[in-house]
Amino acid sequence: MQPPSRQRRTASALALITAAASAFLAVPGAPTAAASAPGDRDVTAELFEWRYDSVAQECASTLGPAGYGYVEVSPATEHIQGSQWWTSYQPVSYKIAGRLGDRASFQHMVDTCHAAGVKVVADAVINHMAAGSGTGTGGSTYTKYNYPGIYQSADMDDCTSPVTNYADRWNVQHCELVGLADLDTGEPYVRTRIAQYLNDLLSLGVDGLRIDAAKHIAAEDIGAIKSQLSNPNVYLKQEVIYGAGEAVQPSEYLGNGDVQEFRYGRDLKRVFTGEKLAELKNFGEAWGYVPSTQAGVFVDNWDTERNGSTLSYKDGADYTLAQVFTLAWPYGSPDVHSGYEFTDNDAGPPNGGTVKACHADGWKCQHRWPQIQSMVGFHNTARGEAVTNWWDDGANQIAFGRGAKAYVAINHESAALTRTFQTSLPAGDYCDAQSGKGVTVDSGGRFTATLAPDTALALQVNSRTCAGGSSTGSGSTGTATASGASFAVDATTVVGQNIYVTGDQGALGNWNPAAALKLDPAGYPVWKLDVALPAGTSFAYKYVREDASGQVTWESGANRTATVPADGKVTLNDTWRT
Repeated sequence: MQPPSRQRRTASALALITAAASAFLAVPGAPTAAASAPGDRDVTAELFEWRYDSVAQECASTLGPAGYGYVEVSPATEHIQGSQWWTSYQPVSYKIAGRLGDRASFQHMVDTCHAAGVKVVADAVINHMAAGSGTGTGGSTYTKYNYPGIYQSADMDDCTSPVTNYADRWNVQHCELVGLADLDTGEPYVRTRIAQYLNDLLSLGVDGLRIDAAKHIAAEDIGAIKSQLSNPNVYLKQEVIYGAGEAVQPSEYLGNGDVQEFRYGRDLKRVFTGEKLAELKNFGEAWGYVPSTQAGVFVDNWDTERNGSTLSYKDGADYTLAQVFTLAWPYGSPDVHSGYEFTDNDAGPPNGGTVKACHADGWKCQHRWPQIQSMVGFHNTARGEAVTNWWDDGANQIAFGRGAKAYVAINHESAALTRTFQTSLPAGDYCDAQSGKGVTVDSGGRFTATLAPDTALALQVNSRTCAGGSSTGSGSTGTATASGASFAVDATTVVGQNIYVTGDQGALGNWNPAAALKLDPAGYPVWKLDVALPAGTSFAYKYVREDASGQVTWESGANRTATVPADGKVTLNDTWRT
């Protein structure tokens, strides 16, 4: 199919092109060389629909200290009115005037994050403008194809109908994504106007750009826009969703920078929910993915958690362990999605994007989950080290090292795993990042540990002692010698609510909620408690939630069961059942 002839602008508009282009001291050209990798600390916290003042606070309090290298923020541009999350992706102007904050708050966020050692990636919508008509969040009036002071109908692609055929390159890159006004990025004026907007973000200190819907923009158009940037080598991450047999493929965009490898998250869901973790032994380029050095990877993002193509926070241990694996495995630069609870796929952020406190008002804050946050330091320590000492049971128990820097074991089976693991770690004491307990590696690089079902263990050379001290005795875990049960449940609450455990033992309150044992929220959203029980005791238990008025809610489902081992404690890692 041949595209129709492109519309041409008037002489006055062409004069504007020339003036704007000269301001950037560059002209459109061929794609530039790929940007350098995002740095030694390449884990990105993707704070989806967080207001910029909340992002600033999180950079200072959590992201910097935890070792996150980047924070990705939702689009800054003025957009259509509405509470739905996707209104942020329908720009009506290039003013920084969206619901998440104005120009001053954006600048403050960048400065605060930089002071905390965290770089900023801005999500940029440059494929299209808004549909419909009205007044934007910054006061600009617009109609579809007419955005005063920026674009008119002559700046749009000639195809004014929705994309319908992903096997047709022209249809994908010239027609309208879900009916949104598609910019003609092949035209010099449009390229220059987009570059002007991106340069404005760079002038505020932005360190990287995520190009939304990049698949719908020709790779050479993105390259031409990039060549006009004040920093043509700025870190670029392009959203190019892979589809088998489609006309447009992610590899086409590698000349501009990194691409997001959507197959990564899809395949992790398939493996963690229905196949074998042992299959992950060569996960990455051997699976047909783009080169590791240019891959942005994730377990989920805001689109995929809603369309079900990947795991999400709703998937319990499958999700958490997939995040542990991603941060331990040496392929790509990981994004950790951090959003909010939803039942309506269109629902916008709680409190308009203001995060008063993590794990409150529906904010999930996955980047803070102890099992995930603790792996950021692991990832940074292991960066550049090859996989060593791979072991698997042929099914869903795996372990592997990262040279002599780190080692991880994952038990995704229904039974406990007890094993002596062979590592390349130096001998000595370590702190397991997952449990916070001490582990001692002997002179031969070995240690013995027990992993409860759906748990992991992670050791790295820059974390040698735990707050409670490390273990004694060669090659053993540092769990306490007293017998009993170590409860841990991932449970979201609101202010005034607490989580308790009760069961069929006197030590657990004999199923009486009034005698139930309160769990410690210090590691929220994971609540923990150790309870002494005789060795060999088999018991049943459930969790209950109590609010400030004393109202008790039992978790759903059948009674849980466990047995105290002959030596030590049974470790229980659960997720509240709604």
